[in-house]
Amino acid sequence: MTCCEGWTACNGFSLLVLLLLGVTLNAIPLIVNLVEEDQTLKNPISCFEWLFPGIIGAGLMVVPATTMSLAARKRACCNNKTGMFLSSLLNVITVIGAAYCMMVSIQALEEGPLICNSQGNRTSSCEFSFKTLTAIHPEDSFDLQWFFDDSCVSPTDFNPSINTTTASSWRTYSLHFNSIENKHRIIHFSVFLGLLLVGILESLFGLSQIVIGFLGCLCGGVSKRRSQIV
Repeated sequence: MTCCEGWTACNGFSLLVLLLLGVTLNAIPLIVNLVEEDQTLKNPISCFEWLFPGIIGAGLMVVPATTMSLAARKRACCNNKTGMFLSSLLNVITVIGAAYCMMVSIQALEEGPLICNSQGNRTSSCEFSFKTLTAIHPEDSFDLQWFFDDSCVSPTDFNPSINTTTASSWRTYSLHFNSIENKHRIIHFSVFLGLLLVGILESLFGLSQIVIGFLGCLCGGVSKRRSQIV
């Protein structure tokens, strides 16, 4: 196996792990909502899991490049110039999917779960569209105040069923599902921070494979010894 093929196979395995992780993370809030409410569209943790950043962006759009890269380990379609070039092209789709996953995750982390928004936004009628992806304003400071505050629910949105924590006891209780609000905040933060990291890593692996694929084409693909074996 040449250096290019070895790196391609390593990329394939890494993308496979990230792909499964992205799908799993995206499924967590959907499963939690289904188990709790018994209705997948009723009071979701946020609107952003329904944009499927992990299932589509970090998942389905990564499958072609992952399959192609893993084929290098089996001495199949990545052991020639054409295969390496095709692997590079497929990783362009991977980078696009990873970028989509990152954009949705950043927007989700900026706005927080629905429970931290206004009363009107805490329903299943929230709009699922690409408009949310253009709502990021670079001039605004990006922070996670909704997560680090003792409570993200304003007095006008107070719900007696939601137990808030005091600022002094935040560090003690924040990591526990002791209230609906805390549970939604922790799940939302963990899921989309994880998806953001998955998107970043997938984009890095995808870009590296684009480069290594073109280098494989320029350097002649596989070694002569390997070609003779095949």
